Order: sequence, then C-alpha cells, then structure tokens
Amino acid sequence: MSTQKRWTKRMIAEAAACQTRMPWERGAPRKAMIAKRKANEIETRPQRSA
Repeated sequence: MSTQKRWTKRMIAEAAACQTRMPWERGAPRKAMIAKRKANEIETRPQRSA
C-alpha cells in the first residue's frame, strides 16, 4: 500500500509542477484561439444563393 501512496504523491507533485499551457485554459491565448477559429469558419463557409 505504501508504494501506491508514494506513486500517487509523486504524480500529484509532477502534475502541479507542469508548466505546459493547455488550449482550453482561460485568458488571452484562449480568446485568440476562439477568434481565429471563428474567422476561419467565416472564410470557409459556402455562400448560400438567394
């Protein structure tokens, strides 16, 4: 059982030390990603004929 506790503690510490930013994080990078996606959708969306 002590091996599992040690493994768990080490994994939690490693996750807390992670500096990699994920795309779903809040903030300016996320807003820029969403704006870029929306701009790309508008450019590639086919035009409907009336």
